[in-house]
Amino acid sequence: MPDQLLFGTEVFLNGLMAGVLYALVALGFVLIYKASGIFNYAQGVMALFAALTLVGIMDGQVPFAHLINAVFGTEVHHFGWNIPSFLAIILTMGVMVALAWIVQQLIFRHLVNQEPIILFMATIGLAYFMEGFGDIMWGSDIKKLDVGIPQGMNALIDEVTYGAFGYGFFIDNLDIVAAVIATILVILLVLFSQYTKQGRAMRAVADDHQAALSVGISLNFIWVMVWSVAGFVALVAGIMWGAKSGVQFSLSLIALKALPVLMLGGFTSIPGAIVGGLIIGVGEKMFEFLIGPMVGGATENWFAYVLALLFLVFRPQGLFGEKIIERV
Repeated sequence: MPDQLLFGTEVFLNGLMAGVLYALVALGFVLIYKASGIFNYAQGVMALFAALTLVGIMDGQVPFAHLINAVFGTEVHHFGWNIPSFLAIILTMGVMVALAWIVQQLIFRHLVNQEPIILFMATIGLAYFMEGFGDIMWGSDIKKLDVGIPQGMNALIDEVTYGAFGYGFFIDNLDIVAAVIATILVILLVLFSQYTKQGRAMRAVADDHQAALSVGISLNFIWVMVWSVAGFVALVAGIMWGAKSGVQFSLSLIALKALPVLMLGGFTSIPGAIVGGLIIGVGEKMFEFLIGPMVGGATENWFAYVLALLFLVFRPQGLFGEKIIERV
């Protein structure tokens, strides 16, 4: 096979892997939107906060250490122990569930049946608060996240492709793990949404808050449950992105890359988040590979948004979203 074709195939496969990471973030948006009709601007910051908390717990870091030292003149930074990654993940999930309960009690409990724009503005405020709170709680320095996920080139794929084509494909082990985890998550979330009582109640709440209340559905329970599940998805996304590029505050910007994914897949479709992520991941890599050299490169910075704009013009509900017609 020609070298360019082999290199293009490698770029295509790496695009699929990148798309899975985008989709993991988009899943959190879809879950909350399906359950409450809220576009959660804070989902990217939730992934950042989850990753910061996980690293802090694993390293035995003292929360609010900088604030404590400034107030009391002490020099405490660590407890002096390290916690295994599995236990730290469980403890971090507990923190995300507590965060979901606090968000529901302090914010969304008071905004039942409000206009979507009000709920959206509330999530913007939540995003900025969580980013500042995470900075105060864990510090702003870049942190390394290692939960035991293998990283680096997959030797088996390299050997097999080199033996078959004389060209070894570079596929990162972390991306392969992310693809497997994303597949499992999608299957579980689809089963939960379609075949459980809580999943059906979740869809009812999204359609009409007051109607759901009238048939005995607890908004408090549903919203805490959904924000908890979205927190878990944010934790998974934070682990994958944090292990790949370090836990830093720019991690919250991955939410911006999830927006085109949602516009392609649809705001209400869990499988659509995965398909949209794969399209964006492959599209931007292949466009950079094929067209980038002709236009000066750096097309990955804007390709996804241009593609999303085209979808907004010709198919605003996305590939798998529900087409809603309102009669007035």
